[in-house]
Order: sequence, then C-alpha cells, then structure tokens
Amino acid sequence: MSPFLIPITAIIAGTLMALCFPLVRAYARKLELEGAQPRIPPEVAERLARMEQAIDSVAVEIERISEAQRFTTRLLAERSNAALPAGAGLPDSTPTQGLTHAR
Repeated sequence: MSPFLIPITAIIAGTLMALCFPLVRAYARKLELEGAQPRIPPEVAERLARMEQAIDSVAVEIERISEAQRFTTRLLAERSNAALPAGAGLPDSTPTQGLTHAR
C-alpha cells in the first residue's frame, strides 16, 4: 500500500463534503418550505372564498336584525314611559298573590 493513499482519500472526501453539503442543505430547505406551505386545490380555494362571502353577508344581516331589535325596544320603552302618568312608576315590590313557593 502506498503511504499517500490515506491523505489523498481524506482530501477527496473533504472536498466532496465541502461541495455537496451546501447543495444538500439547500435541497432540505426547499423540501421543508414546501411542507410548510400546503397546496390548496383551486376548487377548495373557490369554495372557501364563497363560504367567506356567505359568512360576511350573514354577519351583516345579523347586525341589521340586532339594530332593528334595539330600535323596537327603545320605541316600546319610550311608548310605555309616555303612557304612564307623571309620578306613576312600577311598584317597589312584586305582588306574590297567587304564587306558591315550592320547598
């Protein structure tokens, strides 16, 4: 065996490792990034967009309903306050006539 065989093999192995390591590392990063960003099929993306629009429209309708309910409640409160004579209000205690308490 030649005394130069081990140093030559070490130099070749070191050179290959120095050249291949960045390539392998870049390929591994590419694979990692592809796994982090899942591919959504176009059909699913369109369906999600339609669902988002539907949810937004439902939210707007619910807001309209709640606004109408607030308006109705305020209107009824004003109407009931206007119907009461001055100085008349709700009694301090609620009547218990006819109520039975279960023990």
